Amino acid sequence: MRKWGPLTAVCLGTFMLLLDVTIVIVALPDMAGSLGASLSELQWVIDIYALALAALLLGAGAAADVTGRRRMYAAGTAVFALASLACGLASSPALLIAMRGLQGVGGAAMFATTLSLLGSAYQGRDRSVALGVWGAVSGAAAAIGPVLGGVLTEALDWRWIFFVNLPISALAIWMTLRSVPESRAEGTRRIDWAGTAAFAVFAGALTFAVVRADAEGWASAATGVTLAVAALALAAFVVVERRAAHPLLDLRLLRRPSFAVVMLGALAFNAAAFGVLPYTSIWLQTLLGLSPVRGGLVVLPLAAASFVVAAVGGRLLHGAPARLVIGGGLVLIGGGALAQGVLEADSGWGVLVPGFLVAGIGVGLVSPALAGAALASVPQRNAGMAGGAVNTFRQLGYALGVAVFGTVVTSRMADSLQGVTGDAGTAQEAAHTLAGGGAAALRGRIPDETLHEAFASGLDGAVLVAGAVGVLAGLAVLVFLRPARPVAAEEKSRPATATAAG
Repeated sequence: MRKWGPLTAVCLGTFMLLLDVTIVIVALPDMAGSLGASLSELQWVIDIYALALAALLLGAGAAADVTGRRRMYAAGTAVFALASLACGLASSPALLIAMRGLQGVGGAAMFATTLSLLGSAYQGRDRSVALGVWGAVSGAAAAIGPVLGGVLTEALDWRWIFFVNLPISALAIWMTLRSVPESRAEGTRRIDWAGTAAFAVFAGALTFAVVRADAEGWASAATGVTLAVAALALAAFVVVERRAAHPLLDLRLLRRPSFAVVMLGALAFNAAAFGVLPYTSIWLQTLLGLSPVRGGLVVLPLAAASFVVAAVGGRLLHGAPARLVIGGGLVLIGGGALAQGVLEADSGWGVLVPGFLVAGIGVGLVSPALAGAALASVPQRNAGMAGGAVNTFRQLGYALGVAVFGTVVTSRMADSLQGVTGDAGTAQEAAHTLAGGGAAALRGRIPDETLHEAFASGLDGAVLVAGAVGVLAGLAVLVFLRPARPVAAEEKSRPATATAAG
């Protein structure tokens, strides 16, 4: 146990923080009914967590290098646990959203240190075994999230999807302090607080603009101002990173076509594969009447296929060109999404299964290959930065995907409902209610068949956009991602300060 104690401690935290990305999906209708949450509030319950991970991941990794990775991991787990308790006790959507954001802060501190802790605790064959187990646990978290969320919601209450984190967190902290050795980066390094703040403002403002644009209008002053804030924050981030002695992201890396296209693939990957799932879960439960458990089981083919393909394909595809694995996987994800765009008013959940299976195969190909392709596209000394960047772009893609596809869903719904309501404003309001899980409140004044037709139309539109994103990103990877060039001699002679993180 002493030998594998660090692996157990790190895997416990990783499983928990990645589980919370998907565990809330099947609980959304119950949250909406219990707290009276609107569609945009439900979107923020999902998005704020992914945004905090994306915005703080690189900064948390740099802070851990300075303050100590074990200390950062334990502190992040403690913050995550306290935020989970507050989420479970939340009495309003605003409080739940705020505490989900705090969960993301703790999750970023944990996620940024997991690989570096394993890299410092194990060497040689043991390190390979540890990283393999860590990867399998990461995949299992995604697979079990919707099912476990459904079981807890149905058997107990939606609040237990957060309360379950408390004993796991306590065990992870105890094992971390007992068995994980402390480690820091060699040499002196400063934390890029300005870059962290600028990126956080950019990501938050951009997502907020997309979430609110459907209600406010894309041409409204509020949307314009928010997008302007996002643009200014992005410009500030570029200026800060170009001048920083220890930047969060060396912008020169983006001049490398291979690195840039891998980041594009990471952004599109989480958006296309997972961005529509929250709305699919709401449709399954509020229109088809499935229980939370059955709603979670419907999504299981995607997660199970991805887990199996990732486990088996890791060996069978070893040495295969990354552009074929990632590009082909993204095309499959896009094709799986397009295959789901066949819903009609009388469709059942079974029509989604073929698309889920195809998308799951694509996820199993892309997920383990992205990080390796990012590391292979940069000099060794930038390995840690590349690994953090690919996870950052993945989480940002998920947050933006949920926001953008939510706008598509409600827009298509409003078009379908306007013939019944007779007024564009009333149709828009009804669409937001329907997409937010409020079908029961609409059934008295809108025919049930019309509600089914509207939701099917909204989901069809969203998965078609998601499919296009996946296919186009896959084609870009196939065209622009090239085999890594041998590292020049001068690159090899420089210290690889982030090898453990990679």
